[in-house]
Amino acid sequence: MNDLKIAAPLAAALTAKGYDSLTSVQEAVLAADSAGRDMLVSAQTGSGKTVAFGLAVASDILAGQDRLEPSDLPLGLAIAPTRELALQVARELEWLYAEAGARIATCVGGMDYRSERRALERGPHIVVGTPGRLRDHIERGGLDLSGLRAAVLDEADEMLDLGFREDLEFILQSAPEDRRTLMFSATVPPAIEKLAKDFQKDALRIVAQGEARQHGDILYRGISVQGRDREPAIFNLLRLYESRTAIIFCKTRANVNHLLARMGNRGFKVVALSGELSQQERTHALQALRDGRAQVCIATDVAARGIDLPGLELVIHADLPTNSETLLHRSGRTGRAGSKGVSALIVAPADYKKAQRLLKMAKVEAEWSAAPSADEVSARDDERMLDHPALHAPVEDEAAQAAALLERFGPEQMAAAFVRLWREGRPAPEELAAVTARPDPLVPRTPRDFGDSVWFSLSVGYSGRAEARWLLPKICEAGSVTKDVIGAIKVRDDESFVQIAREAAGQFGEATELEDGLMMVRLDGMPNFERGNAGPRRDAAPRREAPVKKGYPKKRPEAAEGAQDLASVVADVRADAPREAAPKKARWSTADKVANKRETAAREGAVREYAPRDAKPRGEAKPAKAGWAKPGSKPGAKPASKPGKIKGGFGPKGAKYRKDQ
Repeated sequence: MNDLKIAAPLAAALTAKGYDSLTSVQEAVLAADSAGRDMLVSAQTGSGKTVAFGLAVASDILAGQDRLEPSDLPLGLAIAPTRELALQVARELEWLYAEAGARIATCVGGMDYRSERRALERGPHIVVGTPGRLRDHIERGGLDLSGLRAAVLDEADEMLDLGFREDLEFILQSAPEDRRTLMFSATVPPAIEKLAKDFQKDALRIVAQGEARQHGDILYRGISVQGRDREPAIFNLLRLYESRTAIIFCKTRANVNHLLARMGNRGFKVVALSGELSQQERTHALQALRDGRAQVCIATDVAARGIDLPGLELVIHADLPTNSETLLHRSGRTGRAGSKGVSALIVAPADYKKAQRLLKMAKVEAEWSAAPSADEVSARDDERMLDHPALHAPVEDEAAQAAALLERFGPEQMAAAFVRLWREGRPAPEELAAVTARPDPLVPRTPRDFGDSVWFSLSVGYSGRAEARWLLPKICEAGSVTKDVIGAIKVRDDESFVQIAREAAGQFGEATELEDGLMMVRLDGMPNFERGNAGPRRDAAPRREAPVKKGYPKKRPEAAEGAQDLASVVADVRADAPREAAPKKARWSTADKVANKRETAAREGAVREYAPRDAKPRGEAKPAKAGWAKPGSKPGAKPASKPGKIKGGFGPKGAKYRKDQ
């Protein structure tokens, strides 16, 4: 470490923290060819990336000084995808730059905006935050990046997955173009490489040593369980290892809340981390894990991204991750900084193949076994009990009390009491159903031998949203055949191909119209399944031209001179057919509408008189209309309705009937 060019204040901080040597990624960013350059760094989780980029940007922030002078504008910026990770990065940079007198401000969602604004006004040297809150401060004028010298994107792949690309572009465009940009991530997918090309200049690609052998300090275990034994298997795993801190990953908040309730009822000291919690609740949960009040954390992928918990020795995947990158990020919560850890995947029989694909794509090997049984957990408990320090410590001041207890209760009773006290407060192990310890290995599926067949082309592909399950019933109906005579269905961009048994190929002729605009044409040979070139494989045969009308090919190249196939005939007939213009609908004037209403009212015997609104003389009072008395009412009785109001049902539009009609 002495041979590396580390600034004196940072070297003193590392020594005080107990660093004897640097990790491979930390040494790589301090190499001579990395000085002053943009970098795209990939290294496994737990390899010390936070300290690495703190050391990498020191030359830009300190500029050769051992003590930072007050600054009105921030010199460094670190962007992280989640609140917890941003606060964790800020804590790491605080002790690393403490000797240099650096002021560090945080801007993360869920925290008090006014307090962050006041911290920015005091002139921090380094700002750490999440993309959304940083953009908010920039737009409101609270954060000025015009003096920025270095920007760091931590866990850049996760920020893209969470949809922060637009915010990242806005933030980086607000900084000077001559700034230095560093991107750190556990994986570098194509989207990250594209982002690097847009915002980095001649970036140095660094792959830290050990990335080829993923997570060498982590033991991967595949736990085979029955579907109904997922939760009991998790309970037994926790009881078997009894690690200081463990984390369980679920794919949804609902699963997190369900497992939290179940484990709380079993007596586990457990907390949850999910997106629905407030910042204060998340902070309390993490603090409970750090001070030992809780031992198990149940979390979603996003909520637990980047968190570093002390003594985290066990990671359990209650729900399988969606891809290999997520598997590596989850497992990277343990086995950090050279310590050992276990990553266990809970796999039901229906998920065997998915789990094997994930492990293969992540380039890790897993040990497969059944979940720990109740007997195994009890045996492990007995071993820990016998190794308890109290049984091996010398007897000192307790000798007199111990002799009195033995005399009164006897050794057997005393030993039984010790066992009961040891087991008290520990959840009882669960009984599990027997299951195959190791699934069958993945075997590439060999294509079936369909026999003698004929290929047909269809004039629709992915661009027409075609799928094999959509085409199959249409083909069966058009040829009056069953699916047993249909082999492979290959869908390409603009067309598809279907394999028909030769004995049933005659049902379709040379060409068949499956539906309006969808033709099925017989081919002479086997198609070429390469994208963009879907014609049949034949030597020296002319390529088929584009169809005249979508869905109908032109004249087949092999047809005799003067002859036309069915598709061409249909296309020509449809193309040459005269098309009559649809007659325009006549528009009615106001006078026409009034006349039509009058005719309708007169024909139906209605009593209302119709007239244009503008034809009524202004100021003339509307004549009152007499009402009708109820049937059987006495002469001189009060009308049943107000004057001018007609009772009865409705007739044609605009007309009313009287009840006596």
